[in-house]
Amino acid sequence: MALGSFFSRLKDGLSRSTQKLAGGITAVFKKRRLDDEALEELEELLISADLGTEAARRVIASFRRSRFGSEVTDEEIKQTLAEEIAEILRPVAIPLALDPLLKPHVVLVVGVNGSGKTTTIGKMALAFHEQGKRVMMAAGDTFRAAAVEQLQIWGERTGTPVIAGPPNGDSAGLAFDALTKATEAGCDVLLIDTAGRLHNKAALMDELAKMIRVLRKQDVTAPHSVLLVLDATTGQNAMQQVKVFKEMVAVTGLVVTKLDGSARGGIVVALAETYGLPVHAVGVGEKAGDLRPFVAEDFARGLVGA
Repeated sequence: MALGSFFSRLKDGLSRSTQKLAGGITAVFKKRRLDDEALEELEELLISADLGTEAARRVIASFRRSRFGSEVTDEEIKQTLAEEIAEILRPVAIPLALDPLLKPHVVLVVGVNGSGKTTTIGKMALAFHEQGKRVMMAAGDTFRAAAVEQLQIWGERTGTPVIAGPPNGDSAGLAFDALTKATEAGCDVLLIDTAGRLHNKAALMDELAKMIRVLRKQDVTAPHSVLLVLDATTGQNAMQQVKVFKEMVAVTGLVVTKLDGSARGGIVVALAETYGLPVHAVGVGEKAGDLRPFVAEDFARGLVGA
């Protein structure tokens, strides 16, 4: 899919978020002086669009410095807002880069069940495959038969070997076997799926910690990347998920999925401002090409309808 067409998909995907934000801006600013009252209304609008209080305050402070007392139109506000949001997002728009010296680069993928984790792994496998990389996947969520089957379907679709074990089997042992096989095969990347049962946090924490310990028996530097997959439709709940998973594992980057079904795309701005973790990719649909590297300017323009 060409980047231009992905931008139009992104704009379409963000349309519900855009309606919420752009519609509110148009209602507040037909042509109006940017005074305290207007800034207060704009701040409330940004917070209600899930940008979070920190990002909203930062944007309002910038408006106060640069435009306070000026007559502004809704289009000027959108344009300036897109620039401000891009400024927040630029430092975190970092594609996932594989280390060519690692054979394989081990990517542990974490997230709650239903976040789109398994689908994301399949799409990543396809993207790496298309780049000429040798890929292997490990079905580490042994508790969900559907997750294993889903990964196997992606494996067939992308020509990628999938290491799977018996239902409810030991996920750490499976990860160990997968790393052994990926190393022997000279793979460039090993993508490991994990369970996501947050309602039993202690058990999940133990499981992830054991998986990492076991991987390090083979490679003391593994996993080399820990990606947290977040569902944009959960809005502010995504902030809590980052907090919880950061306590469990050293999360190195984020992937945000389901932006096409969400009116809460602003959450990406809140995540960037609060945690500063790299946002490697965003998903705007079910198709393989609907997961793409995160581009700050495109996202900011799409979000505000600029």
